[in-house]
Amino acid sequence: MQLAVWTYEGPPHVGAMRVATAMEGVHYLLHAPQGDTYADLLFTMIERRGKRPPVTYTTFQARDLGKDTSELFQTAAMDVVARFKPDAMIVGASCTAELIQDDPAGLVERMALPLPVIPLELPSYQRKEHWGAAETFYQIVRTLADKSRRPSEQASRRPLVNLLGPTALGFRHRDDVAEITGLLGRLGIDVNVTAPLGATVADIERLGEADFNILLYPETGDLAAQYLERTFRQPVVRTVPIGVGATNEFVREVAALAGIDPAPLLAQEESRLSWWSRSIDSTYLTGKRVFIFGDGTHAVAAARIAHEELGFKVVGLGCYNREYAREVREAAKRYDVEPLITDDHLAVESAIEAAQPELVLGTQMERHIAKRFAIPCAVISAPVHVQDFPARYSPQMGFEGANVIFDSWVHPLVMGLEEHLLTMFRDDFEFHDGAGASHLGPGHAAPAEQPVAAAVEAEASGWTDEAALELKKIPFFVRGKARRNTELFAAERGIATIELATLYEAKAHYAR
Repeated sequence: MQLAVWTYEGPPHVGAMRVATAMEGVHYLLHAPQGDTYADLLFTMIERRGKRPPVTYTTFQARDLGKDTSELFQTAAMDVVARFKPDAMIVGASCTAELIQDDPAGLVERMALPLPVIPLELPSYQRKEHWGAAETFYQIVRTLADKSRRPSEQASRRPLVNLLGPTALGFRHRDDVAEITGLLGRLGIDVNVTAPLGATVADIERLGEADFNILLYPETGDLAAQYLERTFRQPVVRTVPIGVGATNEFVREVAALAGIDPAPLLAQEESRLSWWSRSIDSTYLTGKRVFIFGDGTHAVAAARIAHEELGFKVVGLGCYNREYAREVREAAKRYDVEPLITDDHLAVESAIEAAQPELVLGTQMERHIAKRFAIPCAVISAPVHVQDFPARYSPQMGFEGANVIFDSWVHPLVMGLEEHLLTMFRDDFEFHDGAGASHLGPGHAAPAEQPVAAAVEAEASGWTDEAALELKKIPFFVRGKARRNTELFAAERGIATIELATLYEAKAHYAR
């Protein structure tokens, strides 16, 4: 175990809490010591929920360890039933309580409580938050789904689907569900159940009535989708509709299963991303170097959008959840980059510094890293902070999600006209290097050890003083690109020392 200031995923019981908090009428009894109750704050402080999560802690203390903590757990279970009257209860232990081996599942089973109880076995020291959410949702579906339910005759109704995977504390899950529900409605398809977000016990019972399932978030919904596929023979749509290309594929796949013609909907071209990214005003996007890191699903989707739809050059791609390392490695091959599979934010920071990107797409951790390096950044994946739960409608999925992504990614970049103006006014008090990036707002002066500036100093031996001084006059956000181009130009021509004339010749060469 490694101590760190930041962590991409919490322990698996936090994932279980995300599922319980997402649902209605489900309560989570967590065997945990006093001090493990911090997770409540994730929902009330970060997601800004209006009520606390439906979680009861046994909160045993050090003095309780000398007596029967199992009795403490059983008393708490009875209190939950009497006070909250849930329709179902899930029980488990936190990472600390796991060490005392009280066996919450066996304790509750012997109590014969008058409601469905779903025991959780979450190995806290081998697994993490996303796996905990997926396992919890799977156990709920496995326990509560009514195996006698099947789709009714389709002649008198529209096709029915289940949306699987959205949870509490998920990145834009609320808005994604609204966007995809509306998109399906325009196709002529109705949503049977969305789960776990907003689902009740009765909803879980009727999952089998859908014609097929749509897996929106594989990290949290895949285990349940596999179970429903085996048990109810329900096909699963696994294309995640993030980006214009993926949304078009998603619509075609869904329409094929529903027996619907997708052409009328696709002909409407609801997203403006494709046109804007081809417009003359967006030519400054072409070739922008982008570093991408997040959960596997969002990172792979972001890389496809960056490469295919915006013309960026992917210079880094990785994920923190090792369960999706294979998908990220396959994507990295397509963009000819080395995949980064790690949950160490310091390793990610080093990779960003080495890649010298012009845009970072990542989690809240990468946002902090990019801010230190004065690099533009957009958040694409959990873990996120309070500003990534906006009050406005802001999906990532579907055609409107593609519009949101275009705005979120492109607006932090300094546009071509701004580059020209900053070059003209580079000696102005507001635009010199020490002032930092204007698009990052006040209070974000350029740090003393920017990766680009450090790189210029490191390579000074290969440049004349006059050329190095001229290079430093180039605005910081394009200086790294200018240095790389000049050095490549010199290397191809066997020039050992870069002079001022070499810099100008390289600029003219790449401007053609």
